[in-house]
This record gives sequence, structure tokens and C-alpha cells, in this order.
Amino acid sequence: MVSNFDLCIERADNELYLARSIQILSENSKLKKEYFNLEESITFYSAVISHAYYAIFYSAKAYLISKEIDIPGQGQHQHVYYKFKKIIKTGELSKELLDIYEDARVKAEALLSILEDEKEKRTKFTYKTLPQANKEPAEKSIENAKFFIAHIKAILV
Repeated sequence: MVSNFDLCIERADNELYLARSIQILSENSKLKKEYFNLEESITFYSAVISHAYYAIFYSAKAYLISKEIDIPGQGQHQHVYYKFKKIIKTGELSKELLDIYEDARVKAEALLSILEDEKEKRTKFTYKTLPQANKEPAEKSIENAKFFIAHIKAILV
């Protein structure tokens, strides 16, 4: 049986793979035309942003699960965000990150900032903006998700 931790790590990876795949589809005219019969103007950058956010969310959730922090069934996004933020504020995560990535001088605040920014972008670019206008935020979301997941995995796996 797969543990909740393993499930969250797998979901984080899958969300990131899907975000990358959707980004490629949005930018590849041949794929759009030949395989999906889509017009050139069709893009899915809003979905890229949303799936990158979920990649970050599931990796943060995995971290909390590894610390045996309960996650409620309802309101998970809010709960995960605030619990993760609390851990960073205590310095617990910061110490681990600095130990592992001393050369890079990675600070835990960067991870929290990414999680917060992606949460806000998910709302803004999923519901309030045309998909075609989201290319740059989508690219940044994928970069953020890669960074976030890599650092969480380095600590936990």
C-alpha cells in the first residue's frame, strides 16, 4: 500500500510533468495541428500555472506529512500553506535547507515566497486572464515548481 507521503510526492511529480507537457503543447504548432486539430492561437498556459501550483502544493503537503502534521480533508490548500509557513518561521526548514545547500545559500523564505506567489497566480491566471496572455507566468511557474520540488525532495527522499 502506498503511503500518503509517497502519494503526495508522486502527485507533485505528475503535476509537474503535466504542466511541462501542456506548456509544450501550447508552444508546438505541429502538435496542435497534426495531433489535436487545434488552431494555432489555442494555448493552455492557465492550466500550466494551475498544475505547477499543484506540484508545489503536493510537495509541501508531503513535507508536512513527513513531520506527522495532520492535514484536514476540507481546506487543505489553506492548511498546508499556513502550516508550511509556520515551519519556515520557526527556522526548522531553513536549517535543513542551509545544511544541504550551503553553497547555493538557499533560504527557506524563497520556498515560502514561491508557494505564496504560485497560490496567488493560480487564482489570478486561472480565473481572470485569457489563456494566451499567460505564457511568461506559466514559464516562471514551471521554474518555481522544479526548484521547490527539488529542494523538498533533497530534504525528504
